[in-house]
Amino acid sequence: MKYSILFASLVTVFGLSACDKPTVVNVPAPAAPAAPVPGPPGPQGETGTQGTTGTQGAAGTQGATGAQGYEGVQGDTGKTGKTGGDTVIIVPVQPEQK
Repeated sequence: MKYSILFASLVTVFGLSACDKPTVVNVPAPAAPAAPVPGPPGPQGETGTQGTTGTQGAAGTQGATGAQGYEGVQGDTGKTGKTGGDTVIIVPVQPEQK
């Protein structure tokens, strides 16, 4: 069985390599015409007139004063808590990590 798979793969490889592969020919694009070269610069023109200054804007309105806070009455003091009984809380010890 192993020889038949080997033989079939060799026949497939040689069969595919015998196919005619057309070569691709890349045709270069036609050359673009040369760009014109600019000539020497001309004389500098006259300076333009300066624009007028704009008018100043109006002042904005002032905001209203905030409301005064309410001075509340201090609340009553809470009652003192009861003392604890004879209850003992034992916290378990964690085992050592290795």
